[in-house]
Amino acid sequence: MSPQSSAPPGTAGRLGWAIAPLAFAQLIVSLDIYIVFVAMPEMGAELGFSAQNLQWVVSAYAVAFGGFLLLGGRAADLFGKRRMFMLALALYGFSSLLGGFAGDPLTIIIVRAVQGLGGALLFPTTLSLVNTLFEEGRSRNRALAVWGGAGASGLTLGSLLGGVLTGAFGWASVFFVNVPLAAAIALMAFLLIPADKPRPAAKRTFDLPGALTVTAGVTLIVFVLVQGPESGWFATPIVVSAVLGVLLLVAFAVIESRTADPLMPLRLFGNRSLVTAMAITFTFMGTFGTVPYFLTVFFQDVFGYTALMTGVAFLTQAVAIAAGTQLGERMTSRAGTRPSLITGFVVGGVGTAVLAVGVIADGSYWGLVPGLVVMGVGQGIAWTAMWIAAASGVAADEQGIASGMASTTQQTGYAVGLAIFVAIANAGTRGLTGDALRLAESDGIRLAFYLTGAAALIGAVVAMTLPKLRAGAETPVPSDAVPSRQQ
Repeated sequence: MSPQSSAPPGTAGRLGWAIAPLAFAQLIVSLDIYIVFVAMPEMGAELGFSAQNLQWVVSAYAVAFGGFLLLGGRAADLFGKRRMFMLALALYGFSSLLGGFAGDPLTIIIVRAVQGLGGALLFPTTLSLVNTLFEEGRSRNRALAVWGGAGASGLTLGSLLGGVLTGAFGWASVFFVNVPLAAAIALMAFLLIPADKPRPAAKRTFDLPGALTVTAGVTLIVFVLVQGPESGWFATPIVVSAVLGVLLLVAFAVIESRTADPLMPLRLFGNRSLVTAMAITFTFMGTFGTVPYFLTVFFQDVFGYTALMTGVAFLTQAVAIAAGTQLGERMTSRAGTRPSLITGFVVGGVGTAVLAVGVIADGSYWGLVPGLVVMGVGQGIAWTAMWIAAASGVAADEQGIASGMASTTQQTGYAVGLAIFVAIANAGTRGLTGDALRLAESDGIRLAFYLTGAAALIGAVVAMTLPKLRAGAETPVPSDAVPSRQQ
C-alpha cells in the first residue's frame, strides 16, 4: 500500500503496516456489538438481572456508542487522531477489566456504556486514520478492504468468540478478552502509526455548544429507538425523550450555521458522495446488521444450540464476509464505487432471502449455509464500498467528522432496523410456550429475513444516486463534492 504523499520521509514501509492496528481496533468495535449476546443468559442468571434490565447489557453500549460518534469524530480532527486512538483503547481496556470483575447488574450496564463511549471515539478515529494515512484511490481502497474485512467479519465473529469464551470460561471472559487485545493494539499503534502533527494553538477551537446539543440529542434519539419497543412508543419517557432529542438536534443545526468553527461543518452536506454513503450505512446496518441477532435467537431457542455451538455456527458467514470485502476492494478499484454497492446490496439481499428459506424449526444447519455464504459475500462487497464512498472528496483535516457522520447514521440504522424487525418477528409469539413457541419463533424470524432481504435492495437504489466518478479514480466530479486537500 502506498502511503499518502504527505507522510514524513522514510515512513512508507511503516505506513503499510499501520493498517494492522487499525484493522484490529475495528475488529474490537464490531466484536463488542455482538460478543455479549450468547453470554447474556448465563450473565443474567448469575448476576440476578431481571428480564427488563437484561436488554440494557446491549442497549447501554448502543446508546453511548450512537450518541458520541460525532463528538468522537471531531475530537480526532482537533486533538490528534493517534492521541484519540490511544485514549479510546484505554477506555476499552479499563472498562472491560471492571466488567469481568462485576458482581451486580448496575456495574455491567455502566461498563457497557463506557465501552460504547470508547467505541464512539475509536470507530471514527480509526476510519479517519485509514483515510489520511493512505492516499485516495487504489492505496486507500486496499487499506479500507482490510479494515472493512475486520469490521464486517467482527459482526459475526463477535457471536463466534462470545460462544467459545462463554462455553469454555464463563460470561466474564467476554469482558476480559478485551484487556490484552487493547494493550496489544496500543503497542502496535505506538510503533506503527505516525505521531500527530503539532497544531497551532489558534486552530484548537472546540464547538462546545454544538458538541453538547448534538451528543445529548442523538443519545436521546438512540435511546428512544432502543427502548421504544420495550416500553411502548407512547410511554411518557419515550415521548419526552423523542421531543427533547428533536429539539436539541434543531438547536444543533442552528448553532452549526452560525458558529465560526462548527463541530460539523454544514457544507459537508454538499458532498453528494458522503451524504449518499450516510444513507447507505443506515440501510446496511438496518438490514444486514440485524441478522446476527436473529441467528443467535434461532440457533439457541429453536435449534437448542449451546453457547459454543452458536458461536461456531457463525464461522461460515464470517469467512464469506471476509472474502466479500476483498472482492469489494477489487470491484471498486476496477468498476467504481456505485456498481460495487449495487452489486453488494443485490447479492446480499438475495442471500438473505435464500437464508430465510432455510429457517425451519425442524431443519438443519446445512439448510442455512447457502444463504449465509451468498449474503456474507454481498455484505462484504457493500461494506468496503460504502466506506470508500464516505471518504471520497473530504479534506484530510475533516475525515474524522465525516467518519463520525457516516457511522452515526450506521448506528441509528441498526437501532431502527432492529426495533422494526424484532417487533415483526415477535408478533406471533405472545403467550406461547414449548414447541408452539419454537415454531412461532421460526416463522417470525423467517418473515423478518424475507423483509430484511427486500429492504436491503433499498441500498442498491440509493447507491444509484452516487455522483459519477472519473475513470480510475474515487474522487467525485468537482461540481458534486468538496475538493480534497492534502494534509
